[in-house]
Amino acid sequence: MFSSSKKSPSPSPQGKEGKAKTPSKKGDGSAKKPNYSRPLGLGDSPGEFYKWFKEADKDKDGVVNGNEAVTFFSRSRLPQPTLAKVWALADSKRRGTLELEEFVVAMKLISIAQAGRTINSQVAREINKEQDLSLPQLVGINVSGSFEPAVKPSASPMKSKLGLGTKVNPKMSVKNVNSLQDGLCKLYMKNLKPLEEKFQFPLFHSPVMRPQDFSAKPSVMMLGQYSVGKTSFIKYLLGEQYPSAVIGPEPTTDRFVVVSHSVTAKTMPGNALAVSADKPYAGLTKFGQKFLNKFAGAEMPAELLNSIDIVDTPGVLSGEKQRLERGYEFPEVVRWFAERTDLILLLFDPYKLDISDEFKRVIQALHGFDDKVRIVLNKADQVDSQHLMKVYGALMWSLSRIFRSPEVPRVYTGNFQDSEYVYTEFGDLMDRERKNLIEDLYEIPQSNAARKISEFVKRVRSLKIHCLILSALRDSMPTMFGKESKQQKLVSRLEETFLKVQQKNNLAVGDFPALEPFREHLRSCKIDSFSKLSADKLKAMDDILESEVPALMQKFGNPFG
Repeated sequence: MFSSSKKSPSPSPQGKEGKAKTPSKKGDGSAKKPNYSRPLGLGDSPGEFYKWFKEADKDKDGVVNGNEAVTFFSRSRLPQPTLAKVWALADSKRRGTLELEEFVVAMKLISIAQAGRTINSQVAREINKEQDLSLPQLVGINVSGSFEPAVKPSASPMKSKLGLGTKVNPKMSVKNVNSLQDGLCKLYMKNLKPLEEKFQFPLFHSPVMRPQDFSAKPSVMMLGQYSVGKTSFIKYLLGEQYPSAVIGPEPTTDRFVVVSHSVTAKTMPGNALAVSADKPYAGLTKFGQKFLNKFAGAEMPAELLNSIDIVDTPGVLSGEKQRLERGYEFPEVVRWFAERTDLILLLFDPYKLDISDEFKRVIQALHGFDDKVRIVLNKADQVDSQHLMKVYGALMWSLSRIFRSPEVPRVYTGNFQDSEYVYTEFGDLMDRERKNLIEDLYEIPQSNAARKISEFVKRVRSLKIHCLILSALRDSMPTMFGKESKQQKLVSRLEETFLKVQQKNNLAVGDFPALEPFREHLRSCKIDSFSKLSADKLKAMDDILESEVPALMQKFGNPFG
């Protein structure tokens, strides 16, 4: 598989250089069975990679961190943008460090780049299929010469993108952090969770988070009316039908199904999935037993599922009766998943462009997550070119009436299933659209860390505003008499408190919660029981935004920029 200009000594069965020990003579009590194991992450790759991994790992902690990678990878003499891409593709779990298996991927990508070939996510996915790769040429390792270490940027490029102000040399208050997700989890448990519980944040907004929510794999949710091809699309992506899936012309998927990776195909009922310690679905129990009976998990071996989970949903039907017969609030469940998924695909087909009342409520439930939404016009090959243009225009018109934005999301047009095109005029276009969508799905893990940071920052800002509002309401209450009438007045004139808090603290109006839902939740509370927000707690939230999160991004971001 690998070749080199110099013939390298074959690695020993132990994965180390050197000769194997001569077996002891018969009868020698000290004789031991030889160990033929190799390091788990090395696979069939050359033993040199394990030797280089140990050399790159200067602090001997079993991983190669950003600073170590800058020093070692720079020996390749590849330009900094190329090394940044190598790191991004190798650090697939976005932990800011490389274990042996990921280091091996990086070495192979460097070899490919040195050969003058382009490296991208598809090359990284198929890296183990590469044949006749040469060992990468590294100065001071297997070639002579000199090199200039790549310069590590002083700040993470994600900071300005997320709108975070930073302090000079930000430091983390949490210790023993081994990944960006782990750091966010520890920050939340230490500083935010106690405040959320104290100020009843889950009642007004979203439930308290668990460690599983931070470590959860990226996911994609499929939404659409019945028989638009959601389950068939999933079958096309995975190469085969997932366990318990049923495909047909009538409504067949009657439940929410989370499809994830496993070495064997199996299913798991919703009740078990909701209480699994390693799954982030405990929050779904609030929708009741009727929903959990319509919730399930399916596991199967598929390459794409190594990177993401897929959420299949029931087909949306028209009519008020369907909504009542579900036994749970379908749009609310969709919103719960939307908050936690990385991408939301809305599927249509040329014969189902009408948006029913329930589908409209579902799309409106996605408000606030518009950046995650993509449109898929499936089965587009079933109409000729003239009608396809009319269908596309009609779809854009229908969506523009629902999305609260001057622009509609990205639209993928094609036939996303294993079948020949009926009309082939736009065959090349549909092939490109199909390829683009699949590539976008595979690249989701690369943006997952940025999304988790973005969601975390939004939650901190929401919590800060929530605490300030409740604290201001508490300050407005009398100490002795007239509490009930004062509460009614504060609730009915809640917008005045919102404005007062916004002006006093110079906060963005767009960060405030929706007025009417907040008012309804407030009616069930006793305002005089609310706590006051202390100055040190307010400062702690500001420090998270200004110092803690930027420090995490600096430590676990791409060291090459």
